[in-house]
Amino acid sequence: MDVENAVDVAIDTGNGAGFGVAGDPPSALSPSRAGDFMTCPLLYRFRVIDRIPEPPTTATARGTLVHAVLERLFDLPAAGRTPAAAQDLLIPEWTRLCADDELLAALITDEAERTRFVADAAAALRGYFKLEDPRRLEPAEREWYVETSLASGLKLRGYIDRVDATPAGDLRIVDYKTGRVPLEAYEASALFQMKFYALVIWRLRGVIPKLLQLMYLSGDGEVLRYSPDEADLLATERKLNALWAAISRARETGDFRPRPGKLCDWCRHKALCPAFGGTLPPMPVRTAAPVAEAVEVVEAVEVVEAVEVVEAGEVVEAGVEIA
Repeated sequence: MDVENAVDVAIDTGNGAGFGVAGDPPSALSPSRAGDFMTCPLLYRFRVIDRIPEPPTTATARGTLVHAVLERLFDLPAAGRTPAAAQDLLIPEWTRLCADDELLAALITDEAERTRFVADAAAALRGYFKLEDPRRLEPAEREWYVETSLASGLKLRGYIDRVDATPAGDLRIVDYKTGRVPLEAYEASALFQMKFYALVIWRLRGVIPKLLQLMYLSGDGEVLRYSPDEADLLATERKLNALWAAISRARETGDFRPRPGKLCDWCRHKALCPAFGGTLPPMPVRTAAPVAEAVEVVEAVEVVEAVEVVEAGEVVEAGVEIA
């Protein structure tokens, strides 16, 4: 479970913008949930329909801590946003996070392990300062919750780490990653999340962000940049509508098939997966009326253009499997 997924869980269970109790139909789509379905429809079911709990790991907790520190760092006056100041925020922020989340508090109880955990988070922060100088920045938004509905009725929502704005009104979307830089073959998947948020901002404000920036903080750090255009975002919109149609069909039929692959070794739900000899839990019973379809049947033409939906939610774009 990555940091974005952890945030999704908080949204889903906290502010009413999520998916309801186990068994209820989903009412919105986020980048993480879209990625889940494209990776494995059964993983989407486990997280969204069954709502099987996924306790934090040290890796996801480290990401949560680093994100929190970077958010708090910009509360300081510009001149005070130094590497030392960021390091000084680590323990107070971890204490605050643990006070708010008993699962985080129970994750690391050994003092030696806690020391290693904080040291790893400190290394990620050092990686951040190799990439940019926060003293020169005044973000327009931080940890910004965004939500909009497309013309189809599909609701999109999520949290954006940071948005920077120039005096001319140009926008840059920034996302922090504490994991490794993806291989070139997976860069498109990494940028999908950013195009998702660019689409949301475009529909909210009528402005296409000038730059999408992924900041990988591990090691020496690396930045992936991409400048979207209208064609990019229209294609992303068609893809999301098609994906939602596939999700809706899978929800109506109960057919969320697994897609075994390299990521299965890291899946929390492998023991339940029939691809590995597991037994699926019964589909939860709905407690609410089905959500109205967000994508009308007439959009079948767009589905063919953007994303071809094959056999119970397997998603293929232009004949190339979306990883």
